[in-house]
Amino acid sequence: MEALKQGADALFILLGGIMVLAMHAGFAFLELGTVRRKNQVNALVKILVDFSVSTVVYFMVGYGVAYGTSFFVGAEVLAARNGYELVKFFFLLTFAAAIPAIISGGIAERARFWPQLIATAVIVGFIYPFFEGIVWNQHFGVQAWIKALTGEEFHDFAGSVVVHAVGGWIALPAVILLGARSNRYRKDGAISAHPPSSIPFLALGAWILTVGWFGFNVMSAQTLDKISGLVAVNSLMAMVGGTLAALVAGKNDPGFVHNGPLAGLVAVCAGSDLMHPLGALVVGAAAGTVFVVMFTLTQNKWKIDDVLGVWPLHGLCGTLGGVAAGIFGSKALGGLGGVSFGAQLIGTAMGVAWAVMGGLLVYGVLKATTGLRLSQEEEYDGADLSIHKISASPEREANW
Repeated sequence: MEALKQGADALFILLGGIMVLAMHAGFAFLELGTVRRKNQVNALVKILVDFSVSTVVYFMVGYGVAYGTSFFVGAEVLAARNGYELVKFFFLLTFAAAIPAIISGGIAERARFWPQLIATAVIVGFIYPFFEGIVWNQHFGVQAWIKALTGEEFHDFAGSVVVHAVGGWIALPAVILLGARSNRYRKDGAISAHPPSSIPFLALGAWILTVGWFGFNVMSAQTLDKISGLVAVNSLMAMVGGTLAALVAGKNDPGFVHNGPLAGLVAVCAGSDLMHPLGALVVGAAAGTVFVVMFTLTQNKWKIDDVLGVWPLHGLCGTLGGVAAGIFGSKALGGLGGVSFGAQLIGTAMGVAWAVMGGLLVYGVLKATTGLRLSQEEEYDGADLSIHKISASPEREANW
């Protein structure tokens, strides 16, 4: 029976890893559909190569930073318990690799290729797993300190803060240091629209992410005996809440409608194992509204050229989710309890502060040394031709 359980657990978390791996196709197509046609190839290549660099760095360094586990042992040790530790690494790698995939959407259309790979290595090797270890592996006694102060530990079941808020808040200084795309904000005060190149691809990316998210959240239980249908239904309710709120707040704009479910899913991650489904619906709706309002504000008022809106979507909605777990996870609002609003505030604030400092350091050093941005001519030609020497549809251009 024990051998059967070990095999079932390994299969369970492996399937979760595969579902979250599929989400990276969602990141790729969401970015491909949002950027202009001359940058579509770059979007696809970036996500795949970022994932590959993340895998090597997380295997060699990052997983050890977070969990103290080294893979530099014999294969017979690694194969123990049906290789559970290896597939757990695979599952958690897909979370870690989401950080550069998130950042990629914010800095799209004008970022240089190789400096971003260096940033990916540093972020996945140290910055992300350092905070991951604090929240999910009791590093440095921080969780014990929060519990002594507030009565409960900081609770982040599936990464509203650890993954999404951290990724979004690292992306914000990257976007600001990089600067806006050429001619996006003109000197006369006019704003040049850069509409999505393909709503169908954007929608495809959103759907792939949405489906994969049920592996992201439900499989965060990590063993079969801890699986909870509550997590699945709360994810569903947050998804539809975000969609409907974005539909209304975004005035039926398809870009907002397809980012709405993602906003809701980002926000529900932290408390998806605690909330009542109606609470999850409210949290999702709040997140969908926050995304629309803050995306519009950052793009049009503050003139921060965050191409996919990754700071509002992941940074702000992830922050909202971390705090919301302390409200809607409480028994007073139908949740399971065992969570403290104070603990959620402290843990969320720590994640945001660490991410902003990390983002400023990594991208500040890269800007001062290698440079972050394509030349004006390269940006005008597009990242596809400038970096990859081919466009998304070369046969059409040959015919012309």
